[in-house]
Amino acid sequence: MKKLADDVIEKLIFICGITAIVFVVLIFVFLMKEGVSFFGEYSFHDFLLGKFWYPTSDPPRFGILPLILGSLIITLGASLIAVPLGTMAALYISEVAPKGAKDVLKAGVELLAAIPSVVVGFIGMVTLVPIIKNVFGIPTGLTALSGCIMLAFMAMPTIVSISEDAINAVPWQYKEGALALGATKWQIMYRIILPAAAPGIIASVMLGIGRVIGETMAVMMVTGNAAVIPHGFLESVRTMTATIAAEMGETVRGSIHYKALFAIGAVLFIITFFINFVADTYLHKNK
Repeated sequence: MKKLADDVIEKLIFICGITAIVFVVLIFVFLMKEGVSFFGEYSFHDFLLGKFWYPTSDPPRFGILPLILGSLIITLGASLIAVPLGTMAALYISEVAPKGAKDVLKAGVELLAAIPSVVVGFIGMVTLVPIIKNVFGIPTGLTALSGCIMLAFMAMPTIVSISEDAINAVPWQYKEGALALGATKWQIMYRIILPAAAPGIIASVMLGIGRVIGETMAVMMVTGNAAVIPHGFLESVRTMTATIAAEMGETVRGSIHYKALFAIGAVLFIITFFINFVADTYLHKNK
């Protein structure tokens, strides 16, 4: 009876794994079906490297270079904020905080991940955007910097949680050996624990970046949605995800604009798939 139950559970796990792969493949096929038909009507070079996104002009122009650069500058800025803060927070929770505080902080960080993105975007609009406008003396606070800060806040729970698990997985013999050799607690953290937990920390960073580059509502609410090539963090930008969310409901089904949005989705899918693939590779590096 026990063997039968084990066989059934094993089959169910196998079916679930295959189903997940099939769903990913079907999503990719669905995106590519519309995207490939778009490139039959519009140049791939002009689409990828075009500087202007004017889908309603005559003739329409579907250059997504400003959208790609907007997504990249948001991702870069959010990563510069979230990665060091998230890693240090994970080290503090795992190695420094008292046991009682550790449990509370761990639970609190994981609860932050449950906050809906639209709520984060609303908080950013009413608090962060006016602050950035007044501090830098610019016409509007709806800038790339606002998006970077809010998305860093959204990515940190992922980075902290996975990094903390990776740090806790470092064998205790490493720490005791370092203590026996006279290393201080700080030396143990940055010379022993961080290198040993590096694959898990890097995986957490990549997953956090994947969360940032795929975010829609929060970034659409605080970045200004200007489809222009950005020259700094104090300018309004538009990301690929925000473009799809803002324009999909206004397009005619089957039109070239409709197909262009699917082509953007295909590009975004490839980017996020690559990020998750790299994260998974690092996660299993030492296994």
